[in-house]
Amino acid sequence: MIRILIADDHQIVRAGLSQFISDQPDMRIEAEAASGDEVLRLVQSREFDVILLDIAMPNKNGIDCLHIIRRTRPQLPILILSGYPEASYAVNTLRAGASGYVSKNAPPEEVLRAIRTVARGKKYISDTTADLVSMQLASPSEQALHETLSEREFQVFRKIAEGMSPTRIANELNVSVKTITTYRTRVLQKMALKTNADLTYYAITHGLMD
Repeated sequence: MIRILIADDHQIVRAGLSQFISDQPDMRIEAEAASGDEVLRLVQSREFDVILLDIAMPNKNGIDCLHIIRRTRPQLPILILSGYPEASYAVNTLRAGASGYVSKNAPPEEVLRAIRTVARGKKYISDTTADLVSMQLASPSEQALHETLSEREFQVFRKIAEGMSPTRIANELNVSVKTITTYRTRVLQKMALKTNADLTYYAITHGLMD
């Protein structure tokens, strides 16, 4: 039996997922979470075989949760299920340790196939994501600027783009403000941008933020 944690801040999404997953004889919804903090509490206190994790959530977003869970439960399969386009997040989240990435626009059959795949300890790579990876390998120069960032640089980039202060980012990531300033400098250099406003504009135009 595959024990699943559904993490999404929209109740209607959780209800929809629960409805078709619960019909599967080999799957069981073990718990639901509506925020990043709730996800982390549940992972610490209960056992799951797969986490279905949204990116846009209150408290800690899905990217933050992914990094934290990877440090404490490195073998726990995490399947990103997001409304953001695969071109925006799939490669970065896989690089950060996600077991797979599925669009919320995917049919239920694909979501179920992805859950079973990652539950077996394998990566789930959709056709769209596979094409993105193939294009990057064939033409590295055509790689999107945000995909050149390291895992932590991408995490910091997204928080800056959301308008967070260096102090708040440092507190959330448990590092010094000086470290965040260093990451900000690297991000701006790699992406050939100059200001925080440029980062926000880039994030919006590339589908990385609502």
